[in-house]
Amino acid sequence: MLECTVIQQAKASKHGGIVKALKMLAVNRSRMKTNISKHNDSPLVSVILCTYNRAHLVKRAIASVLTQSYRNWELIIIDDGSADDTGQVVMPVVKSDPRITYFYHANQGLARSRNIGITLASGEYTTFLDSDDEYRDNHLSIRIKAMENKPSPALIYGGIEYVGLPENQFAPDAQHTGRMIHLSKCYASGTFFARTSMFKKMNGFRNLPFAEDLDFIRRADKKGLKITKVKEPTYRYRVDTDNRLCDLYARGGEKAILVFRGQRAE
Repeated sequence: MLECTVIQQAKASKHGGIVKALKMLAVNRSRMKTNISKHNDSPLVSVILCTYNRAHLVKRAIASVLTQSYRNWELIIIDDGSADDTGQVVMPVVKSDPRITYFYHANQGLARSRNIGITLASGEYTTFLDSDDEYRDNHLSIRIKAMENKPSPALIYGGIEYVGLPENQFAPDAQHTGRMIHLSKCYASGTFFARTSMFKKMNGFRNLPFAEDLDFIRRADKKGLKITKVKEPTYRYRVDTDNRLCDLYARGGEKAILVFRGQRAE
């Protein structure tokens, strides 16, 4: 039986009439550190997968990490207070691979969940994966290769393959109210890849209900960091799933996102 370490006791939350004690669990952490070879010459990549009520999709995302041709990675799953069966779906694969860690905490939103993942990352590099998306098998190897270019970029993004109907490949323009733009003109934070130290120096993502990726890019650009877009489409961005944040924003703005996530505007 695997050892589970309780990191933090969170506040109790009511769901379906049942009061549940929410715990932030770190599973496999010590095993992961001892099983990833210290003699591996390739840099460790920390993949941060944040999820919320996507038990029906998250297994597909995890499977796409498991099949990566680049093998030196750790997967940190941040469960942002899911009230569905996400934990039950995730735990079998967590127990089967020491490179995978699972954390559960009270709902805090996507930006804060990613920042928790950044704090916990052990890799030289950190990247992300949305729980309704997936990687192609060469995704991490392409990212590593791009970072080896001279001069090395501080941050890379892009390389998206859109999965779904063309009419669903649009999102609200965070800079122009009421305007829709194609997703290719957006900065999808799931594709961000950089040294972990860079994300930490930037203090991660600001806690915004929407367009936290655009905000991050702007802040990085103001600091004069080199930002490079990858062209080869290795990140499979699904536009055929329910309750995408951009769809919620289009229907009801930031309030709609907060309502969906059971949060209040700050």
